[in-house]
Amino acid sequence: MVFFTKGWRRGFIVTLAVTAFSLSLITSAVAAVTLNGSGATFPKPLYDRYFSQMRSANQITVNYEGTGSGAGIKALIAGTVDFAGSDALMTPAQIAQVKRGVIAVPTAGGAVAVVYNLPGVNNVRLSADAMKGIFEGKITRWNDAKIAGIAGQAKNLPNTAIRVVVRADSSGTTFIFANHLQAIGSSIKGAAQPSWPGSPVSGQGNPGVAGLVRQTAGAIGYVQDTYARQNKLQTAFIQNRKGRFVDANLAEAEKALAGEAYPADFRLVEGNPNDGYPIVGLTWLLIYKQYPAAKAEAVKKMVNWVMTTGQGINKSLEFTTIPSATAQKVIQTVNSSVVARG
Repeated sequence: MVFFTKGWRRGFIVTLAVTAFSLSLITSAVAAVTLNGSGATFPKPLYDRYFSQMRSANQITVNYEGTGSGAGIKALIAGTVDFAGSDALMTPAQIAQVKRGVIAVPTAGGAVAVVYNLPGVNNVRLSADAMKGIFEGKITRWNDAKIAGIAGQAKNLPNTAIRVVVRADSSGTTFIFANHLQAIGSSIKGAAQPSWPGSPVSGQGNPGVAGLVRQTAGAIGYVQDTYARQNKLQTAFIQNRKGRFVDANLAEAEKALAGEAYPADFRLVEGNPNDGYPIVGLTWLLIYKQYPAAKAEAVKKMVNWVMTTGQGINKSLEFTTIPSATAQKVIQTVNSSVVARG
């Protein structure tokens, strides 16, 4: 009887050792996998921080290139990346082209700032009519009555030509911005690369738009809010549905997105919220439903980290967080829907 007990214990210990060894091999295999993604520049500062910390914690190696949402979606369809970043929704036609299936993982919310270059003029306020007129090419001077007529601005605004600057690339930042214009009644359609009226100049990515605005007197354009602040660009106060003129900041972006109900596929879009800063949107990681085995586990690990530990980083970079209940639903969806393929 004593011999049996010792043998059983010895066998149990061996079994535990084998199990632990097998788990360590799986963990090592996942840690050794590198995931490559590209797409939206809007969340690039956030994703750089996410993936740097994941790497430092020996979680997983993830590389991300900011190429624009449109380019990211094209790369996902072509299968040249492991995931894409986008602030613009994939169309049904685009989703149909992805034979491995797609899950949209919301990672953060944020604001698109309206930036301008008027030396000596601060705190410009723009109403819905002024926004529509400027970006439709109908308001061409800064002292136009629809801008100067806003209380307290008449004496400050010069008779300077307005130079509109837009994104040259297909962009989720543009999608958020154009979606807002459409929501307030503009003829401009919400799209990642709309047809802009007039003769705007265009720049590649946030850096291209920011550079053109900075070097052109009278220029106005749009960039991701954190990018605007990091580069010390002048930002306009935008009128919201409550009639308030609101600066792009984290608190007002959170107010705008608070209480929104996420649909089952997590593809929430709000063009003109009830309150808060009105030009806001979500950004998503677009992942496949099917991967080779090691990458399937790595993708699940990435999403689990982003939706838990990663959310604690968002506010430090002026991005809103995803509500915890929604984050848990995202994790459950990804864990059950992402599968290994042969």
